[in-house]
Amino acid sequence: MQLSIQHKTTYSFEEPVQFALQRLQLAPMKSVHQIVENWDISFTGAQKQLGYVNGFGNHNTLILVDKDVFELVIKVTGLVNTADNQGIIGFEQSYTPMWLYLQETSATQTGKSLKAIANRYKSDEASISQFHDLMAELADRVPYVIGSTNVDTTAEQALVSGAGVCQDHSHIMISIARDLGYPARYVSGYLLMDGVAEQSATHAWCEIFIKNLGWVGFDVSNRICPDERYVRIAVGRDYFDAAPITGIRHGSGNETLDVHLQIQQ
Repeated sequence: MQLSIQHKTTYSFEEPVQFALQRLQLAPMKSVHQIVENWDISFTGAQKQLGYVNGFGNHNTLILVDKDVFELVIKVTGLVNTADNQGIIGFEQSYTPMWLYLQETSATQTGKSLKAIANRYKSDEASISQFHDLMAELADRVPYVIGSTNVDTTAEQALVSGAGVCQDHSHIMISIARDLGYPARYVSGYLLMDGVAEQSATHAWCEIFIKNLGWVGFDVSNRICPDERYVRIAVGRDYFDAAPITGIRHGSGNETLDVHLQIQQ
């Protein structure tokens, strides 16, 4: 499937910027299942400082926001050819040690509620079916509710509250998988949604390393393993490693964020 993506992010500042640095992780990861035909990242109100691939294999662009500007606009356009591999990424060469994906982070630390679920899925044999069952259970226990959590909500907090979004679903499943002894990672990316022309945010899911299969994706929010409608952008231990845009800003005044995202076949 060929997917056309247009992604525009606008930051509007109440006061002129004195200093701001942004890290962009907005370039698709290349693989046999995901071929990038063309891709362009542009911005107004900032200057590129550096481009590099980090330890997770994510393509990073570092930009310095122009001093005294009131607006920063980041635009992404491109074409990506995808294939339906039933969520199986498989085995890949990586500089990231597997033990790193077994470590807890502040966002994925297991608490009492998470451990209670994990204990019911403990097994001597690695089985993909147990993760399909886990995905379905989590989708039932934590319905998708926009605005129910924020970027700092932990996996344990979202599970206890009984509501969340794709970020929370991913953190919860990652936390349980790691408690069971499986390396797990967070994935940020794009999703072609049926009947939705305009989106207001990127998507997220998780991948778990399963013996004899390698990395396998699970999208709790949609109760499926990723297919050809998904585009992988970045991976990491949690949202903070794989976030599409992060940064720091010095100066007074608030900022507002406006996102326009179109994904079409």
